[in-house]
Amino acid sequence: MKKQTTALLQTSIFRSHPRKVFVVASLALAMISTLPAAIYTLKNNVQVEGSPGKIGGIGETPLAASNTGGEVGTKLVHFADDGMRRTFFSQYQVLNFVNSPPENLERIALNQRVATIGKRLAAVGPILNITPLDEFGRRLVSMQSARGPLHIVQGLTEVNPRYATLESVVTNNSIIWKTRIATSSMPTSVLGRILKNHLDMNNPDDRLKIVRLYMQCERYQDAMFELQSAIEQFPELANLKQQIVQLRQALAERLISEIESRQTAGQHARVYKWLSNFPSEGVAVETLLRARDLLKDYDDQAAMRNKILLDFDRLLEELEDAPTRQSIQPIREEIRGQLNINTIARLADFNRLADDTDLGPDSRLALAISGWLMGQGEVTENLAVAISLFDVRNEVRNYLQSTNVVERQKILERLKELEGSTPANVAKLLAAMKPTLATVTNDPPKESEDGEPLKDDEPDQPQDPLHHIFEIAGPGGAPFAFHVQLPPDYDPYRKYPCIVSLHGAGGSPRQQIDWWAGTYNKQTDLRLGQASRHGYIVIAPAWTKPYQNKYEYSAQEHGKVLYALQNSFKRFSIDTDRVFLSGHSIGGDAVWDIALAHPDLWAGVLPIAATAGKYVGRYWQNAKHISFYFVGGEMDGNRVALNMQDFNRYLTRFGYDTMIVEYKGRGHDHFQDDIHFMFDWMRTHRRSFSPKTIKCTTMRPWDNFFWWVELDGMPSTFITLPLQWPRKEARDALLEAEIGINNRIRVKSPAKIITVYLNPDIIDFQENVSLNLSGKTQNEPIVPNLEVMLEDVRTRGDRFNPFWAKVTMSR
Repeated sequence: MKKQTTALLQTSIFRSHPRKVFVVASLALAMISTLPAAIYTLKNNVQVEGSPGKIGGIGETPLAASNTGGEVGTKLVHFADDGMRRTFFSQYQVLNFVNSPPENLERIALNQRVATIGKRLAAVGPILNITPLDEFGRRLVSMQSARGPLHIVQGLTEVNPRYATLESVVTNNSIIWKTRIATSSMPTSVLGRILKNHLDMNNPDDRLKIVRLYMQCERYQDAMFELQSAIEQFPELANLKQQIVQLRQALAERLISEIESRQTAGQHARVYKWLSNFPSEGVAVETLLRARDLLKDYDDQAAMRNKILLDFDRLLEELEDAPTRQSIQPIREEIRGQLNINTIARLADFNRLADDTDLGPDSRLALAISGWLMGQGEVTENLAVAISLFDVRNEVRNYLQSTNVVERQKILERLKELEGSTPANVAKLLAAMKPTLATVTNDPPKESEDGEPLKDDEPDQPQDPLHHIFEIAGPGGAPFAFHVQLPPDYDPYRKYPCIVSLHGAGGSPRQQIDWWAGTYNKQTDLRLGQASRHGYIVIAPAWTKPYQNKYEYSAQEHGKVLYALQNSFKRFSIDTDRVFLSGHSIGGDAVWDIALAHPDLWAGVLPIAATAGKYVGRYWQNAKHISFYFVGGEMDGNRVALNMQDFNRYLTRFGYDTMIVEYKGRGHDHFQDDIHFMFDWMRTHRRSFSPKTIKCTTMRPWDNFFWWVELDGMPSTFITLPLQWPRKEARDALLEAEIGINNRIRVKSPAKIITVYLNPDIIDFQENVSLNLSGKTQNEPIVPNLEVMLEDVRTRGDRFNPFWAKVTMSR
């Protein structure tokens, strides 16, 4: 629809010109290039578009690659080049391939004194500073080189809707360097000022170039303003006034699309406000009806909520037993206070049958109470059992909050006496209850989160009510801090996807929060970044030591990341099957290793400017269980060569979901340009919690839990600690596990102790279970155990995927 609207507007503008203007515009149209492109649809449901090619592996130059026209052979790596970046993926991941229809992209050339004579930049060193683009589209890039700081002046030479090209300009010591940045990363205030300094604002065709560019960028408000201004300046363009109406309509459709996206993200209060103030001037009737239907849905749900509460009170009054009515009062208060758009579906059965006189008031109240406590469709008509579930839920919460072993045992004894405390019921209660730990934020630390003293020139950060800082005990008991950023309209009864983000050397958790969620604006009380927009929780632990400049592959680093995640599970409503791990620079090195060491935790992993090292090369088979999205720069030193072996392992073998994005002309960068692509990729990925087969490698004692198998007592011949690396006699321990038919489970590992965790997704508890653990066998029934379930949730924090039983066998 967006492409159709843009095409319609472009066509209308060209056709509506007076003859003189039309000739000039047609000449400009002839300069618009058509990019040959293809659209790949991958098995992970991601679409990649660009000029296609094939290579044998990373390390080959894409410039020498064949195109994809029917060629087969050993070239198993596909790529698509969109002008700004190349995206590499395996032939085994390609689901479909079609030629993309030609696109007429508006390209605006900007006159700069481009350096054509001089040394060519071979690699982009660590960036020291980049000045903002000035009004002529120039900036100063300072980077570290082998001979000290290197300063290069770049000028903007071309802008199209996708990217802007920057090239080095002539100086006393010119260095040739060409790079690109996403046009979406340039604010209109900056882009507009540059364009107006390079184009002739007294030429109507140049004015319309800007309009077309903004239209293709989907900056409809800016395009409308520019077109209105051009019409005022050039009366001969008066016949283009109708295009303003079309732009206003495109803007309304864009707003509807954003509203629906925010609605999907659970930001209902914001959506309702936008719908209540939806613009009507110049907007098509169909669009207005769409907005009104969305608003009516909210009003209908509000009316349904009121009806449910009235029906509940009416039926409560009809109960004859006073003690029963009294016992229901706290449940009534909880429902009345917390029934909202995210929880109203739980009472769907009650709402449907509230007026059914074939059921007594006690049965109908039981439907409401049990639905509220266990979720939609999980209901009982037995009021005594329903009330008991409330007590069970509260005792479960007490158990999960308790730090005292004796107290937890007493709670277990009380639970056994309650009618509704079956493991099946408790599993449903766990999934439907709110997180168990309080979200009270610690006072901000007096030093920066990576342990370095706070800089005097950093002003105090404004207080964002959705930004929390916690301090907890890490591995070995030493405290560390982590930050959590919640999305707008956060509701503990709704599950949210999550990003765990690790900073680079010299960075901080707060910078990672800002990178993903945007900086906090006190006036609007909002963060406008993509994590906020898409409804993601962001966790950023202070995972490094003071002044640390490289990743150490240590238990301390792993522990801080995993402890922060598990603690956040207990405090916030995180969808544990949609947790993504990402990091920049040495944070990218860390997430690559941590993901391979603990592959059961992640829906996907996004290392940015990362380097493979130590265990990454030995754990490469574990990557078959992980979805990877790598981002880097083609001129980032020798990083491509360092990563080449592991990249090619992922790309040339069957079953690896890996994408590698390489930005042309870029070095060791933060790649904020890619954030929209990252969210498109994350949208299609979920974790598989109970895979039927597991084949993983381990070499460290803390890399010992894989989905439903835990390993202990690994022989020393299979252990290599980071400080022992490289160890010539190092051997990696291979874990092979399989869930077969008829409740058969096989696990093979050199570990002395193997524990298998079970739930109904893995076995049928009604039948005997046949276990073969490294040659030892047993065939007997396994009974769900409430203590195992609660201890599992208390330690791992995953309320949505609890284990119901476990079996441990020793050699």
